[in-house]
Amino acid sequence: MNDYLKEIFVICGITKILNSQVARHTLATTVTLQNGVPIETVSKMLGHTNIRTTQIFGKILDTRLASICRL
Repeated sequence: MNDYLKEIFVICGITKILNSQVARHTLATTVTLQNGVPIETVSKMLGHTNIRTTQIFGKILDTRLASICRL
């Protein structure tokens, strides 16, 4: 999996280091939490049995916090 992701990055000209852990973190933060997906859903998507793992793994982005504070 990591080799496939690295190949995509080379094709796209991206120089940042990428592996499956980075991809999971990106999914948890940028793709889901930032777009309002509940953390319980993210936890299930990532296969975590304990939501605390998701809370540690998927940090809530500053932009998400800012939008919550504006409510």
